Amino acid sequence: MPPSAASKPTYKSAVRVVSSHVSKLPRKLSIISPTPLTVATATARAAVATPVRLKLAVTPDPGVIEVNVHPAQSWPEMVQITEVLYEEAHQSRLGTEKFMLDGRHTGTGGGNHVTLGGLSPADSPLLRRPDLLRSLLGYWQRHPGLSYLFSGLFIGPTSQAPRVDEARDESLYNLEVAFAQIPAGEVPAPWLVDRILRNLLADATGNTHRTEFCIDKLYSPDSAAGRQGLVEFRAFEMPPHARMSLVQMLLLRALVARFWREPQRERPVRWGTELHDRFMLPHFVWQDVSDVICEMNRAGYAFDLQWLAPFFEFRFPRYGSLVSDTGVELELRAAIEPWHVLAEEVTSQGTARFVDSSVERLQVRVTGMAEGRHWVTCNGRRVPLRPTGRRSEFVAGVRFKAWQPPSGLHPSIPSHNPLVFDLVDTWNRHSLGGCTYYVTHPGGRSYDTFPVNANEAESRRVARFRVMGHTPGTLDVPAEEPSADYPYTLDLRYRGHC
Repeated sequence: MPPSAASKPTYKSAVRVVSSHVSKLPRKLSIISPTPLTVATATARAAVATPVRLKLAVTPDPGVIEVNVHPAQSWPEMVQITEVLYEEAHQSRLGTEKFMLDGRHTGTGGGNHVTLGGLSPADSPLLRRPDLLRSLLGYWQRHPGLSYLFSGLFIGPTSQAPRVDEARDESLYNLEVAFAQIPAGEVPAPWLVDRILRNLLADATGNTHRTEFCIDKLYSPDSAAGRQGLVEFRAFEMPPHARMSLVQMLLLRALVARFWREPQRERPVRWGTELHDRFMLPHFVWQDVSDVICEMNRAGYAFDLQWLAPFFEFRFPRYGSLVSDTGVELELRAAIEPWHVLAEEVTSQGTARFVDSSVERLQVRVTGMAEGRHWVTCNGRRVPLRPTGRRSEFVAGVRFKAWQPPSGLHPSIPSHNPLVFDLVDTWNRHSLGGCTYYVTHPGGRSYDTFPVNANEAESRRVARFRVMGHTPGTLDVPAEEPSADYPYTLDLRYRGHC
């Protein structure tokens, strides 16, 4: 019901009349009384109780149902909203996760976007303190782990939420120029931060909505609907459990509180191709996030790194491991691979631009390896193992074509399935053992249905890894094929030239 200016008895009588009519309806409805908010007016110089309209929007999207919940004004309210939402979705036979045919466990694809602001544009901390948004932008840019640990399958410059340094090469230069124009402390010009950053926080086509930090509703010059003092964090994927979602919110709230007290003034980092090389591997994503948590604890925010461990296992599931007789362990784990939007094609339903998801990447981690003696090969090619900083531990990525779609990048390159890994002893010129990773069922079976739960999904992933398939006989390690652009990754599609 809309706010009523009538006296309390009149309002109660109106509620009784509505309730009597509701009782006669075939479906059950609820009358929710809005929470009063005390608003001080300069004219009356008194506090007037004004109800706050809470809006819950449910919108059908392709494959998902998008639920926009009302804002939370406190942490207990945030916990209640999140737990009730997950429980109501479960009771309605809706899920916050999905399972792919090969057993991959992912989010829904709809995202778990977080909106930050205030009760009104004047209360928004992002308009009052433009340096707060600068701190968040700069910190996320310097720590790619924050972008990729919580992301979904589709990342990269053409995704729904590209990083500010993924879309255009010159964006960091212009971003640094813009940072110099943002004043410190509170400013009386709410439009300033929007004008400075609006043309930079956009994807390669200029779309201001498809970006990691969306300021569509910060202080748009178009209309009043776009001047709400809100910033949307769009890179968060939907986690499968309510507590995982709350950990995301808790980390974001802690970072906002920290940057309000200690604004960040560091310059952006030119990651270059390292962004899609080193930070596509789980080890370096976790290492970067660990640095973030250490900084938070030094700043006085007691955040436990193990609270984020479920995100690591959810985003980078372990396929399997091999332990040789000499104690060397080889582990395979899922890694991140950006997807590319292809050129336009004419279909029966009109012009379309497909996404090439045929290329995948995994991480190879080796522990107990003697440098100079042991090497790892994949399908006969040397894996460019790099030290992690821990003794006898090395990691690398393997990029391969998992399947061959009718339309995709490099259509003449066949699928590399299966991947055969050998742990080679160069002193004795033979393989100490090996393992095989299959993209699909090892027997060539095509699954007819999707996994019904996480247990079946995990069983499908485990079935695609086998501790067998090493190369017998005398074995010489092939020459290393260093890549100047991607030194941490072996791309089976690419062969260097002299």
